[in-house]
Amino acid sequence: MEQIHRRFTTEQVGFLLKGYCQGMMNRSSVEEILGISKTRFFALLRQYRQDPAKFSLAYERKTATRLPTAVEELIEAELALEKGLVEDPSLPISSYNYSAIRDRLIKQRVAVSLPTIIDRAKDLGCYQPHPKKKAHDREVVTAVIGALIQHDASHHRWSPYAKEKWALVTSLDDFSRKILFADFFEQETTWAHIKAAEALVHSYGIPLRYYVDSLRVFRFVQGRDSVWRKHILQTDETDPQWRQVMRTLGVDVTYALSPQAKGKVERPYRWLQDRIVRTCAIEKLSTIKEVRAVLKEELDRYNNHQVHSTTGEIPSIRFEKARKEGNSLFRPLALPKPYTSAKDVFCLREKRTVNGYRKLSLFNHEIVVPNVPLREEVEMHLVPDIDRHAIELRIWWNNHMVHTVTYPLKDFPGVHF
Repeated sequence: MEQIHRRFTTEQVGFLLKGYCQGMMNRSSVEEILGISKTRFFALLRQYRQDPAKFSLAYERKTATRLPTAVEELIEAELALEKGLVEDPSLPISSYNYSAIRDRLIKQRVAVSLPTIIDRAKDLGCYQPHPKKKAHDREVVTAVIGALIQHDASHHRWSPYAKEKWALVTSLDDFSRKILFADFFEQETTWAHIKAAEALVHSYGIPLRYYVDSLRVFRFVQGRDSVWRKHILQTDETDPQWRQVMRTLGVDVTYALSPQAKGKVERPYRWLQDRIVRTCAIEKLSTIKEVRAVLKEELDRYNNHQVHSTTGEIPSIRFEKARKEGNSLFRPLALPKPYTSAKDVFCLREKRTVNGYRKLSLFNHEIVVPNVPLREEVEMHLVPDIDRHAIELRIWWNNHMVHTVTYPLKDFPGVHF
């Protein structure tokens, strides 16, 4: 029903209220004529009795119809910042985030509605029509935690003030949608992905399966990875270093055949990219250490405070609930025989043959190997320590570690760990 001031004039309502005050009409009759409730009737009556001559139905706005000039300037500045981020081809942002603008304005004690911000964006040329969404599978395909780990990396310039690009490596549990691992690496290398797997296994246990793309780090593909004209090895007939770690742990690996198939982990990536880059731009962050702090904050928001659109639950709560109920396929880390150290599981592997001088060659380094017969093949486990700028070489023969030696990383300038 229309508001009373649209259906009656002030004089008509005043006449009815005057009749009630003089005892010529009862309350129910006035309410029926005006189509109002008892509460509304007494509110009008109180206003009429205060000053019948000044009684009015005119609607007075409690808020200003126009925003203050200072607020308009703040909105314009935030939109200009957004436009600069969106139009920078080196940043992983391709669309405007008006909700992020609203959140930033709230931090400045300015409350503006989302439609208002969008209206200003259209006027200032800071608006993109929403693209037609592609169909994708949002279903949870697993029934327990640890059944499938979605693992991927994103290589971008994460701050407009950073000179380099960094790789964000993440691992997401399919059932709970909780991000179990996320960290920045200066380069996306095999060792970065091995360290990500090690951190996840130490924190949660060994999962049943990893789900990755067909990047060289994860999979050998015949015709792409062979340098020989006459191909001998077929696809998956040799294991890259990361795949060898998974095989040692007894973890299955499934490969996505297209970017669309990685949608479940790509969406959290886009969310993290959007929030992290914008925060870095506003706070003018330039180092990987500073950006890691932003990542930690956004991970906490995603895992512990935000309801996931697919599961309808907060990821961490869903994960812990499944764990307490025993709905988990995570296995405790047990080192496979004959290993007694996790270094021999999470490592890079190379095979070499001991020469007639009881030496072997590794990246132009000759290493003396005692207690190994001549011409025998040994397996070398390489364990880089990036923070200490060192690399430990652990040499195995006949199921025994026969020698270990440590070198500075600078002795291997042509090798990217």
